[in-house]
Amino acid sequence: MQAPRFVPDRSSTGIDSRVVGLLCYLGVFVTGLLFLAIEKRSMFVKFHAMQSVVLFAGLFVLNIVLDFIPFIGWFLGLLLTPLSFVLWIALMLLALQGRWFKLPIIGDFAEEQAYKL
Repeated sequence: MQAPRFVPDRSSTGIDSRVVGLLCYLGVFVTGLLFLAIEKRSMFVKFHAMQSVVLFAGLFVLNIVLDFIPFIGWFLGLLLTPLSFVLWIALMLLALQGRWFKLPIIGDFAEEQAYKL
């Protein structure tokens, strides 16, 4: 049995909400911030933009912190890079499919913040 799919609400950008959801992840946190600033209506787009900002800003900070830890930090950074890439691709595809995929912890926070905007 497949999970139900809901049609995302219309975006104020004039572009299909699913495509805008994909674009929120495409430029990591930069496009997430951009769509947070310009989107006025779509909660789907706001959610994916906020999740993109929180996730990729967090990964950016984590990579910087790991760079300061000799050997183990560098090794963990090398493991984190391909995992981040796979997550990036997966989130773009899920947004393009119109799914409200929430990451653990980050997804709940992003949803709360998106509703406040």
